[in-house]
Amino acid sequence: MTKKRLVIFVKNPVNGEVKTRLAATVGNDKALSVYRKLLEITAKETEGVNADNLVSYSKSVVEGDSFDDQLFKKSIQKKGGLGEKMKHAFESGFKMGFDRMVLIGSDCPSISKSLIEEAFNRLSDTDCVIGPSHDGGYYLIGLSRFIPEIFDDIEWSTSAVFSSTTKKLEEIKASYSQLKMLNDIDDESDLKKSELFL
Repeated sequence: MTKKRLVIFVKNPVNGEVKTRLAATVGNDKALSVYRKLLEITAKETEGVNADNLVSYSKSVVEGDSFDDQLFKKSIQKKGGLGEKMKHAFESGFKMGFDRMVLIGSDCPSISKSLIEEAFNRLSDTDCVIGPSHDGGYYLIGLSRFIPEIFDDIEWSTSAVFSSTTKKLEEIKASYSQLKMLNDIDDESDLKKSELFL
């Protein structure tokens, strides 16, 4: 039987430390409110996913939050840059015996259970599945085998993340499948595009 793991990277919701690009124009309180809403959406859409569901926090594990303690395992992200954190999450999961792994963040209000399950399904015959975001990054990355190269030497939080990642996949001749493009919320223009927060 296929062992699947979903990893959800979240930041601890601390005023002044989340959605800093958004906060620069709307203020820290509004940015925190938006992020809390994004966490609620992410929790709601992932709680029914048929996988071993792990929430990985940036600073400390939070019990009794939007992520039901009975439905989600909880951990703290490895220290270091985003690439190191993601690479460690995949490496440790594959070492534990998982066959397919999907990792998402908590910035995408359009994420859905069906989309995550589609990603897992596509991993049955491809090395990697990736969900591009309009800002040039990605909202989802999934692997059916450990590919550490795609987390190295990437300029994170830039418009080149998706293209740099797919280029690396092509260079090492790893197969990949692309999901539909969605909108992450990073700044005020992203917020205005999202019906959820108008």
